[in-house]
Amino acid sequence: MAKSTPVKKAWRSLTWLGVIVVVLLGTLTAGVLFSNATWLPKLALDLEGGTQIILAPQVENGQSVQQEQLDQAVSIIRQRIDASGVSEAQISTEGSRNIVVSLPGKPDQATLDRVKSSARLDFRPVLVAGGPTNEVVGADGKSTPAPSPAPGLQSTPSTKPTNGSDLAWVTPKLQAEFDAYDCKANASKTSSSAPTDEPLITCDDQNQVKYLLGPVEVKGQDIKDASAGLVQSSQGVTTGQWAVNIVFNDAGTKAFSDVTTRLVALQGAQNQFAIVLDGKVISAPTTQAAITDGKPQITGNFTETTSKALADQLKFGALPFSFKVQSQDTISATLGTSQLLSGLIAGLIGLILVGIYTFFQYRLLGFVTIFSLVVAGVLTWLTISLLSWHYDYRLSLAGVAGLIVAIGFTADSFIVYFERIRDELRDGRGLESAVEAGWGRARRTIYASKATNLLAAVVLYVLAAANVRGFAFTLGLTTIIDVIVVLLFTHPTLQLLARTRFFSSGHPMSGLDPEALGAVYRGAAKFRAPTVPVPVGTAVRSSKEAARRQTIAERKAAELAGATTSSDRSTEGKDS
Repeated sequence: MAKSTPVKKAWRSLTWLGVIVVVLLGTLTAGVLFSNATWLPKLALDLEGGTQIILAPQVENGQSVQQEQLDQAVSIIRQRIDASGVSEAQISTEGSRNIVVSLPGKPDQATLDRVKSSARLDFRPVLVAGGPTNEVVGADGKSTPAPSPAPGLQSTPSTKPTNGSDLAWVTPKLQAEFDAYDCKANASKTSSSAPTDEPLITCDDQNQVKYLLGPVEVKGQDIKDASAGLVQSSQGVTTGQWAVNIVFNDAGTKAFSDVTTRLVALQGAQNQFAIVLDGKVISAPTTQAAITDGKPQITGNFTETTSKALADQLKFGALPFSFKVQSQDTISATLGTSQLLSGLIAGLIGLILVGIYTFFQYRLLGFVTIFSLVVAGVLTWLTISLLSWHYDYRLSLAGVAGLIVAIGFTADSFIVYFERIRDELRDGRGLESAVEAGWGRARRTIYASKATNLLAAVVLYVLAAANVRGFAFTLGLTTIIDVIVVLLFTHPTLQLLARTRFFSSGHPMSGLDPEALGAVYRGAAKFRAPTVPVPVGTAVRSSKEAARRQTIAERKAAELAGATTSSDRSTEGKDS
């Protein structure tokens, strides 16, 4: 006999779940065998330890270090570390002078160099601008990757460049290197140490535009102040457009005046003046007029937030001091293996308690809950391990707490579903029909509940401190996995179990016995007689549940029957 549609859907869902598990497991296995992936997730600073670097600012001429400058330096260093892919790092100030950077595990040399290097802000003229890829269009109209520069290409200008915008800087070798440059492939590289008197190939901070820039013509140290504000017309009326206002010192005013006087007469990309922070172009505005007063204004598609962020980068991007590494030490875990073990034991205890409750409440149906939690655990383990490998995600104790809390949230979905099925059985439906009807009612509740959990996790991740983000991340991840498990495992499993004799016959140990649930049948037929005697306590509870679920007509009929019985008894008493 051909399988029914629900059974076909159930097998299809289970097949998809199997494919997902096999793909994740296969990817992780390949990473372990052929790359640096590990079977277990990487641990964060509080559980594994790592490297601590103390940076001391170096000032000249008796200058003092302002707290505002230190805070901005912390922000810049954090952006650098995030760009390198290291997560769960801790950056803070120590006292009123030093900056402490704590990195989990053993960071590579490139990450250490990125932390130690001073922020550098420069202004360079744009020579050439193009798309972010290394694709070039051939004579046939097809795009192909640009070849690597051939050996022997001319690398020195044929004529001496007269200024930073002179296209004589673009030698055949430099043009070939620009054509072969790909923004995404070089996203993690830093060019902050590039020579200031030579051209630079780089991209914007969003990796959307590729630039070939001329030598540095204005240094970031020449910026006296920068602020965000609304653009005003010549009549003093605010236009509603946000802009960034810069104020240069005397040296910067003269240099900027000379450059803008030259750029305003140029066309195309050469009319742009790129603002470069740590080797990345954070803005490349066009030059609309020669600015001789040292107070340029940068306009564009700015919002209040983005304009203030750019103003801060301009104001503090080039710090008035460099950093000296005061110390670099290996630090031990602040919590360590014992705390991790305690967290895992707590999770195991929670799992056991959930299992005991489900077996007590749902009898053998509780096995579906246990196996669903196991599937959710496998998916969570594979996902976190892959994130650790690909994105250097690290599991902190807060993240472990999120996983433990997720056990209860995940079990909630199964409880909602099971109770909906039992409600349908109490209304007189057969088990197969009850599973489908119960799922139709339960999934709306489950989706609403999980959407609330996910929203809370996202808000917590965005607004909370760094050490709480691990909790928010794992909570959000397990919420998504919970929905996948309910859709692809729990519901299909119940669809298949509903066709087995043990569950469909309503065995008392199945947890789905209509008699024990107090079912009320409103059709012409009758319920089957129980295959085994129903205990007195169960019968009492069932009758109470049946009474609570009676319709108004049924309740009035029962009251009428009760009144008739009482009247008959009274008549019999008088006759006797």
